[in-house]
Amino acid sequence: MLAQPPIWFIAIAFVCAIGPLVFFHELGHYWVARWFGIGASQFSIGFGRELTGWTDKRGTRWKIGWMPLGGYVRFIGDMNAASQADANADLSSEEQAVAFHNRPWWQRFLVVLAGPVANFVLAIAIFATFFASYGFPNTPPVAASIAPGSAAEAAQLHVGDRIVSVAGQATRRFEDIQRIVSIRPGEQIDLMVERNQAVRTVPVRLGSVEQVDEFGQKYRIGQLGIGVPQREFEKISVGAAIPAAAGYAFDLTRSMVDGLVQILTGQRSTKDLGGPLKMAQIAGQQLSLGLFEFVQLVALFSINLGFINLLPIPTLDGGHLVFYAAEAVRRKPVSLRAMDWAFRGGLALLLALLVFVTLNDLASFGLFEGLGRLIG
Repeated sequence: MLAQPPIWFIAIAFVCAIGPLVFFHELGHYWVARWFGIGASQFSIGFGRELTGWTDKRGTRWKIGWMPLGGYVRFIGDMNAASQADANADLSSEEQAVAFHNRPWWQRFLVVLAGPVANFVLAIAIFATFFASYGFPNTPPVAASIAPGSAAEAAQLHVGDRIVSVAGQATRRFEDIQRIVSIRPGEQIDLMVERNQAVRTVPVRLGSVEQVDEFGQKYRIGQLGIGVPQREFEKISVGAAIPAAAGYAFDLTRSMVDGLVQILTGQRSTKDLGGPLKMAQIAGQQLSLGLFEFVQLVALFSINLGFINLLPIPTLDGGHLVFYAAEAVRRKPVSLRAMDWAFRGGLALLLALLVFVTLNDLASFGLFEGLGRLIG
């Protein structure tokens, strides 16, 4: 078992992981806005008091805040970092011409969408680099063995069976089986199995096993109980690596959606939700294992950041996109009063969620268990 990295190492790893992702996300917003001729007054990595910064020739203040948990681009006419319109702003005619909220809804929509898209593009670029350099993981989805007493044995699977789909999702590679099964411990699902060129559907209840990683952390995953064939990595060209990476990123995003649905429907415990502290711990652990593992984690974090920002919650990019879509349908903007209440509610929801996942993180670190022993 490996020792946990020291706190200072975890902090550095977290900043090194999150900082570039936030910068890339906000740069997506900034560049599309600049393409449309929209002015920006501030570009900030982190929140809170400015640690350092500079002002460019266009009047944009580029700065770093002391709290490295996000960032923002504040456009001309914005009231705050959440890009709410400032109804009381006294803008000059030149500022009115470049103000964000004076632009058509579709331009604002694309500016907001560009942030999450930038995170997906970054992840695809990282995966494509790995695939072009080391090969694309493409192990056949075939059962090399059947574990005694497993879900696969109960479903009467045989060695050599080809798994066509799991829980309604196509499995072109063995890696797809592992990805889909792992997030469904104890769940009843359907398998499509090909044997002797005949395809049949088999109901199966997946196993649920507790695993311990290199750092002694426990987590529960689903298990089918089939052995992995010889791992295969397909050599592909740079051109082929990009669509392969895009498909890989799509599959990971789908797994995130599945996990969120499971939590919302009660199939999965809310204890599985992690926050900034857990992310920092994982970043430190992966960096301690090596640069290769850390960069892979950065790609996963990038997809996570893009996905979360697309959720339709006011103050997040997804909430803005909903308002602009409503404006397109109604042919007039949503009232400032309605948007203000929505943003207040969204901010309260995010703060409550932050508190909840932080408590989850502290519980996973054993803090409350330790306090209980001290009190008892």
